[in-house]
Amino acid sequence: MRRLGLLGGTFDPIHNGHLDAAQAAHTTLALDDVLVIPAHDPPHRELNPHSSAFHRFAMVSLAIDGQPWMQASDRELRRDGPSYTVDTLRALHAEGLQASQLFFILGGDAFAEIATWRSYPDVLDASNFVVISRPGTTVDAAIARVPALQARVQWGKPPASNAQQTGIFPINADTRDVSSTQIRARLAAHDRIDDLVPAAVARHILAHQLYGAVDDLHGEDQRTVS
Repeated sequence: MRRLGLLGGTFDPIHNGHLDAAQAAHTTLALDDVLVIPAHDPPHRELNPHSSAFHRFAMVSLAIDGQPWMQASDRELRRDGPSYTVDTLRALHAEGLQASQLFFILGGDAFAEIATWRSYPDVLDASNFVVISRPGTTVDAAIARVPALQARVQWGKPPASNAQQTGIFPINADTRDVSSTQIRARLAAHDRIDDLVPAAVARHILAHQLYGAVDDLHGEDQRTVS
């Protein structure tokens, strides 16, 4: 059975930490593909995205170029209203994918808040959940914050190919310490971001002057992507 990873988020912008999480899940769980899905209206975010849906999708496409197992998906951008994960999972079920084939990838910090998600705990039956450690948040600590889910946790044990039930798969991974907030702050200060995002994403940000970046080929602001 095909195993499909799902990496959702605002991606405002996408960064190396997102890519590290996708790689860890792909390698550890032998996923066939990973869909990277920018949210149209992220329900757990107080402010609207700083960049348009067009630019966020473009940056995702640029970030994963050259990785044949990763695909950019605009399915949430094409859907009006808040981008609830459970709606995306149900849409994939309607397309013929079983819950046991889906692996929703998220950081330990996000998983620790899963009890606040729409349709919790039913959402856990709609997909497997892959919990990736993040700098400052171990998977052990994240899962400990939701003790009711301990019975679902499968430590280091990929599911059998014919498994019909869903589970929670923690992965301790070496993901880079970077956040979209940090990137936007650096750009507002006209500082460099080449260590935080793929080069193609940095060029797109600079070319379109996103997040306060200034495209000055002859001035100090060229250091943004140097």
